[in-house]
Amino acid sequence: MDIHFTARKFKAHDTVKSHAIESIKRLDKFYDGIVRGDVILSYERTTNSLKTAEINLHVHGTTLIAKEKSEDYRKSIDLAIAKIERQLEKYKTKIQTKNKITLRKVKEEKTVTGEEE
Repeated sequence: MDIHFTARKFKAHDTVKSHAIESIKRLDKFYDGIVRGDVILSYERTTNSLKTAEINLHVHGTTLIAKEKSEDYRKSIDLAIAKIERQLEKYKTKIQTKNKITLRKVKEEKTVTGEEE
């Protein structure tokens, strides 16, 4: 998986950067079809700012996006990762269901053509 890290309007600390990258790497255990992960950190105001973490996961066929705001970057990253985990589980189930349906159709076609012969 390819991981891109972006900090808008500031230079992120190495600890925040490593936390974000490690969190993205852990998503491989949920779904192995992840092509690329983008982590984008930004803030809204200079004083009393809300820190925003946006995570974009490019999987085969679609892009999953989670965006969270909080008073700390680590907390924002963790909340966004939790959202992405739920989205990955849902996407994986959707793909598996779709594969089962097509597999059933193929089996039914084989049995129908086998009975005609």
